Amino acid sequence: MKRLEGKTVLITGGAQGIGRAGAELFVREGARVVIADINEKLGRETASELGAVFVKCDVSKAEDVRAVIEQCPNLDVIYNNASIYWTGHDGRVTDIAEEDWDRIISINLRSVFLFCKYGLPVLMKRGGGSVINTASSAGVIGIPDCDAYTATKGATVQLTKSMAAEYGRYGIRVNCIAPAAIMTPMMRQSNPENSTFDEERFLKLRTPLRRYGTPEEIAKVALFLASDDSSYLNGAIIVADGGITINGDLSKIE
Repeated sequence: MKRLEGKTVLITGGAQGIGRAGAELFVREGARVVIADINEKLGRETASELGAVFVKCDVSKAEDVRAVIEQCPNLDVIYNNASIYWTGHDGRVTDIAEEDWDRIISINLRSVFLFCKYGLPVLMKRGGGSVINTASSAGVIGIPDCDAYTATKGATVQLTKSMAAEYGRYGIRVNCIAPAAIMTPMMRQSNPENSTFDEERFLKLRTPLRRYGTPEEIAKVALFLASDDSSYLNGAIIVADGGITINGDLSKIE
């Protein structure tokens, strides 16, 4: 039997990158997948290719989120994947424009709040379910020059823990994936070719596995959390980063 047979899974930001990889894998495992994304063209193309359902949604707007939830009366899994890493706008707190700070917070954190606010009552009525939040290595260690992004991911980690404690009694498991160095379009945009980022040095100095991760590898973690295989996992923060956040010895690159 497929691992998500008969389940309805809602994925935010599912049109590309990690979200798309998750949608593709979930469909293969028998789920009815609903993709909520602001990119209508890419979202419709992705949904058509995968056999999923697409709903255009600005994840920072309550009216859009409520409209998505209304189309998922049999919801079993909420995968809060949508995020932005806004190169050229994020940075140190003293340098970030207030409107840029607000936009990053609204997409990366407010979206988690909204989908849980309106989605959790559906899961409660159904007797339980799984919520998967997406943080980052930036949520568990300090990363310079992206303070708004870091703030949202740290908050996502703590919100995951508090919701896990609050909603476990209803049979709802809330867990979090904290990826790093996953090769996606957003990853490429965060390190443009004309930047001072030294990719080879980063991989050798900071990444114990000496390579980037793939969206498909994160999708497998999400599948585990969405399925009954993780039935006793609640409030967990799974750091999927090839060992970056535990790599204390930066003295050698060979």
